[in-house]
Amino acid sequence: MTPSPSSSVPVVISELICPFCHAHHTETMPIDACIYFFECSACGSILKPKPGDCCVFCSYGSVQCPSVQLARAEGSDALGCCG
Repeated sequence: MTPSPSSSVPVVISELICPFCHAHHTETMPIDACIYFFECSACGSILKPKPGDCCVFCSYGSVQCPSVQLARAEGSDALGCCG
């Protein structure tokens, strides 16, 4: 069973969807760092976080980054930055 984002164990697999070509990329998120840029292998676009998001996973992923997941599990409503 996969832990939910609200559990104390973060989900580390996320599916990034390119906003330009809609290609799907299954990626493993680091627990101790942010990914600020991601190059879509289908169209070559460089994805960057949307304003207010800390990383590409929070902007384009099926699951928010581990730092945000853990902050929410601890009861924090802050969407602070990764790591």
